[in-house]
Amino acid sequence: MDIFSVLTMLGGLALFMFGMKQMGDGLEKAADGRLEKMLEKLTSSKWKGILLGAGITAIIQSSSATTVTMVGFVNSGIMKLSQATPVILGANVGTTITAWMLSLAGIDGSNFFVQMLKPSSFSPVLAVIGVILITFTKSSRKKDVGSILIGFAILMTGLEIMSDAVKPLANLPEFRNLFIMFKNPVMGVLVGALLTGIIQSSSASIGILQALSMTGAVSWAAAIPIIMGQNIGTCVTALLSGIGANKNARRVSMVHLYFNIIGTLVFLTIFLLVKPLFGTFFDQPIDILQIAIVHSVFNVSAVVVMSPFLNVLEWLAVKTIPDRDEDQKRVLIDDRLLAAPSIALSRCSELTRDMAKLSRAAVISAFDLFRQYDDDMAKKIESAEQEVDRYEDALGSFLVKMSDMSLSATEGREVSRILHGIGEYERISDHALNLQETAKEIYDKKISFSQEADAELDVLVAAVMDILDTATTAYDDIDIEKAVLVEPLEQVIDGLTKELKLRHIERLRRGRCTVETGFVFADLLTNCERIADHCSNLAVCVIELSKNAYNAHAYVRKVGRREEFLELYHDALDRYALPLLQSDEIIEGQQSIPTEMLDALSET
Repeated sequence: MDIFSVLTMLGGLALFMFGMKQMGDGLEKAADGRLEKMLEKLTSSKWKGILLGAGITAIIQSSSATTVTMVGFVNSGIMKLSQATPVILGANVGTTITAWMLSLAGIDGSNFFVQMLKPSSFSPVLAVIGVILITFTKSSRKKDVGSILIGFAILMTGLEIMSDAVKPLANLPEFRNLFIMFKNPVMGVLVGALLTGIIQSSSASIGILQALSMTGAVSWAAAIPIIMGQNIGTCVTALLSGIGANKNARRVSMVHLYFNIIGTLVFLTIFLLVKPLFGTFFDQPIDILQIAIVHSVFNVSAVVVMSPFLNVLEWLAVKTIPDRDEDQKRVLIDDRLLAAPSIALSRCSELTRDMAKLSRAAVISAFDLFRQYDDDMAKKIESAEQEVDRYEDALGSFLVKMSDMSLSATEGREVSRILHGIGEYERISDHALNLQETAKEIYDKKISFSQEADAELDVLVAAVMDILDTATTAYDDIDIEKAVLVEPLEQVIDGLTKELKLRHIERLRRGRCTVETGFVFADLLTNCERIADHCSNLAVCVIELSKNAYNAHAYVRKVGRREEFLELYHDALDRYALPLLQSDEIIEGQQSIPTEMLDALSET
């Protein structure tokens, strides 16, 4: 075997690993949120957790990625260590799927249908179909399917290149002697762990072993310990990802390590006891299909044996990483979640809902301060505003990183929606803080409003809380039916603030209030109007993204007609009518809707 054969083998390995990643990415995009739903079904049942881990790993084709994601979940506070542990066990089962796909390369037979089952026969067909789907279709779902097909074709091509490159090794005595050395079980485990640790993929190392087995030089005695060692080597990725994480996140990677080490020790002992009973059987060559069977039997058996002892694994992890080493700071969202975009977006959406709750609570508290000022409540508003800022910083940075990744159309729209939302909620919390400062000024200066002004403000506050709740619900549920209610209500609030200013000017003219009162009254009205504006932005975001999601016709039917908008507008106007009689001029001004806005709605 010369240098060119080595280069060919390395090239095959590169294609193999690229194809595996391409196929995994395509499968995850095609799942299109199903990973998120799988995660939501996670309960305290360890077997459901194991099935979840197996399912996610089968989709993304990487047990390391699943484990790293679990580290990110625990580091972000989404999951507890006890919830992540069963998922990690399941990941070891899910990773066996790759070996079964690769075993197709070992199919023999001259029959036409048998030949068509061989990857060398159908991979080119899949590649052509994949290229057609990616090049000539506009549907993102079809493009994702194309990526899966091309990834699989590249993966199998890489395996064939590797196997062809190592075939000459079968005639080299040195190569056969190398695998005789691997018959030492301890050496085999170390080699399997080292190889997997270097390339950080047990699926890839299994593929390499399957390619080598096609030379006929790999025996059962050599392959079984190597397979066991590969499970230990795949822990390297999780251990590296735990660096810089909190204690429970680091414990997740330790659970993964202990599970694989203990499982390997148990089954290696059984292997050493059973081996003498089968004479020369273990010296026979192992083929590509048999490697897939051994890999599956070992991983499934390890999960069955170890599942009753999950608390022992957690205990070992806690003893290894004790509480005294912990930095208690909670991370809102961990970059490790970037390995699973659909799950990461689920976490981002959850945090955005938390932002909405914080902002809404701050607004309610700020309005309460105008009735009865309280220093503790004022401090809570300041704290909430700072917390919302922290959410926006964390989510904004994370989503910018996500936007640079290869995302499906649905994922891209969700990133855009959340980026819009966190900005609006942050501004709403800012206005809540402004209202708190206005309330403090009123309290410090012992300013009081007239009874008429208080009654008018009650109507405005009710309208603002209505639009805030409606916009938040529309945004959270991506509900166009709710979203179309926001803009008419926002126009009513604009009219209310204008009318309240006119009424206040009239009270000033008659000497029923002071100029100083006018300044704080104007600040209050301005912040209410701004909150309504940001609620309108949330609704527009939902409508625009829904239009992009091919619901444009529904939007036109609901909002595009002047009559429909006017009906919604007048309904809101009746609900939030001011208690005092209005002058003709004010009534006309309030009910006058800008023609430009109606024209824009009709053109949409």
